[in-house]
Amino acid sequence: MATPAQHESSGPKPTVVLVHGAWSDSSSWDRVIKRLHRDGYPVDAAALPLRGLSSDAAYVSDYLKSITGPIILVGHSYGGSVITNAARGNTNVKALVYIAAFAPDKGETSNELVAKFPGTHITDDPNAPVPTALNAVPFTQADGTQGIDLYLKPDHYRDMFLDDSVSDPEVAALSAEQRPVTAQATNEASGEPAWKSIPSWYLVARNDHTIPAAAEKFMAERAHAHTIEVDAPHVVALTNPGAVTGLVEQAAQAR
Repeated sequence: MATPAQHESSGPKPTVVLVHGAWSDSSSWDRVIKRLHRDGYPVDAAALPLRGLSSDAAYVSDYLKSITGPIILVGHSYGGSVITNAARGNTNVKALVYIAAFAPDKGETSNELVAKFPGTHITDDPNAPVPTALNAVPFTQADGTQGIDLYLKPDHYRDMFLDDSVSDPEVAALSAEQRPVTAQATNEASGEPAWKSIPSWYLVARNDHTIPAAAEKFMAERAHAHTIEVDAPHVVALTNPGAVTGLVEQAAQAR
């Protein structure tokens, strides 16, 4: 585990930009946003298209250029892959914060990182053409070709994302409101990672059934991230918003 960074208390607070992952949306950050606002941080929650890693990263990269001053860039799950690419070359991004997220190296895909260590519940048949916790829904793309959207099956939503602290009606609502990710996005290779040049922080969710905790620890150590571990499921911003907020603010206050 990395040692805590030095902190400073003077000067204006940086803007915190939150990037959600697959099968959720920006509202997944609600409880963190309220805490950051209470503590005086300006916050933006980017609406991720979830169409492809390179295009999603380009979208967030352009979004970041509209923000003046220092930025703390935070990604959850697939959003971690996006910030790894979107922050590259942006000198305003002062820290990357990974919340139970992918932090890929060049050439790696989300699918490869999920399968690197045991523990994911995304499939119980490694030979299945589509992970068994997902539904594949074809759609027509703008150029007329067929794409594939992946949805998390409702009866797998709690196990993959949440725990018993979340009520059945809330789980059902979150499942119904989920935004799909394309199969292309989870299988697209990452570019040169921004975590090689930008300081990073990482929250490992010990009870994660989407990205195995072992994979999260591996990525955090490789990125030399300041790391904390929390007994929490994958959507830790919903179940443990205080821990997420604390790590983001630690990154914001670090020199």
